[in-house]
Amino acid sequence: MTSTSAGPGATAAGTLAAVDLGATSGRVILGRFSSTGSGRRGQTMHLQHVARFPNEPVRTPDGLHWNLLELYRQVLDGLAAAEREAPGEILGVGIDSWAVDYGLLRGGRLLGVPYHYRDARTADGVERVHARVDAAALYARNGLQHLPFNTVFQLATEGPLLDLADRMLLVPDLLAHWLTGAEVAERTNASTTGLLDARTGEWDTGLADLVGIPPGILPPLVDPGASLGTLSPDVAQLVGRALEVTAVGSHDTASAVVAVPAADRDVAYVSCGTWGLVGLELDGPVLSEDARLAGFTNEGGVDGRTRFLHNVMGLWLLSESIRTWERESTAAQRSSTLQELLAEAAHVTAPVAVFDVDDPRFLPPGDVPGRIAAWCREHDQPVPATRGEYVRSIVESLAQAFADAVTTAARLAGRTVSTIHVVGGGAQNTLLCQATADRSGLPVVAGPVEATAIGNLLVQARARGLVDGGLEDLRALVAAAFTPERYAPR
Repeated sequence: MTSTSAGPGATAAGTLAAVDLGATSGRVILGRFSSTGSGRRGQTMHLQHVARFPNEPVRTPDGLHWNLLELYRQVLDGLAAAEREAPGEILGVGIDSWAVDYGLLRGGRLLGVPYHYRDARTADGVERVHARVDAAALYARNGLQHLPFNTVFQLATEGPLLDLADRMLLVPDLLAHWLTGAEVAERTNASTTGLLDARTGEWDTGLADLVGIPPGILPPLVDPGASLGTLSPDVAQLVGRALEVTAVGSHDTASAVVAVPAADRDVAYVSCGTWGLVGLELDGPVLSEDARLAGFTNEGGVDGRTRFLHNVMGLWLLSESIRTWERESTAAQRSSTLQELLAEAAHVTAPVAVFDVDDPRFLPPGDVPGRIAAWCREHDQPVPATRGEYVRSIVESLAQAFADAVTTAARLAGRTVSTIHVVGGGAQNTLLCQATADRSGLPVVAGPVEATAIGNLLVQARARGLVDGGLEDLRALVAAAFTPERYAPR
């Protein structure tokens, strides 16, 4: 258990559960809000990790899919474990996950196994959509960075299945549907589909119709904090009790940004996990042609804020490299852990290649080290000779991409950035945090690691009156509760 002291904004006591699903793993975490004295400053917040489980895709003859049924089973088991840990105490649960992926339903039944966003079929969808609306016109409407797996492109590949469907639900909304029966779309995640109007925050049904997506499959929108109902009787029997499900910032980055412990607006954030989401929180979208060409996206945040950011390939490059090396190892060889590889990388003194982490070749699963070597040869850069050099090259390349994205975001938004906040799993990577400070020339504040789950819990807690105030108040609570690591540029 992690015990943390809460700060201003806490008003009552209670226990909540966060289901936090990342692209490679999921977890169920309890958040206990309790009072240890008088007044709002006498509150504490305790995090308890109840369950952690892998999230591994499955390849079938027709492509790469999420093992969503197994993921749902793990969620049920995790909630049951949470109920055993805190019998009768849990007030509710919220679900967040990665963005863009979805299930198609007809009459409440799932049509097929949801595809993984790294599946190669998305290229065909890009061609189909751009044949009807060009990239500039699309950005002017949805404000999204061009990524071939955006939901609008995926839906364009569905063909006859799209005609059969009467509802499209994004992954966290689909899981909530199985838990409660609700058929809605939480707005922050809906903003990643490419079908939401960047200015109004409502479905762009005209755009959907233009690109051949039946507008009727788009569910009603809800905001973070909305009640989605209670667990159905069958689910409640499996979990142990009927819990209420609350919509949170169901795009995991939206929840993570809630937990950035900064009251000032002159900070940039890096939500660093499988992806590195680098940007600023703004009051409205930036829809300029310069922003489109720079690859910046405008996604919905909690309380109507805009997350103006660039998607960087992230720690996927490290994890996929390790998987490649594990496959290459013989039974007699021991695979190195990430920490061992980072320690080896820290001792690399020779210059290493800084490569373009956003090159599309790095998106699919496979031999990332081989692709890095090919990139280096094509660009007359030194090819890493050891695993430590590969890791150091990845770290330095990610740090440079983060630094460049912060500089560009500030320029496009007309903002000054004084500090970079790194939250999520990447906050534990001291080599990456220091390299980001060095390459940006800005101080880096790292933590909390479980920012996504914390943001999930705080939105639930506010909806139930356990904490109050706006985002700045919630962030003050996080700042008081967690001690970050600080890195000065060298």
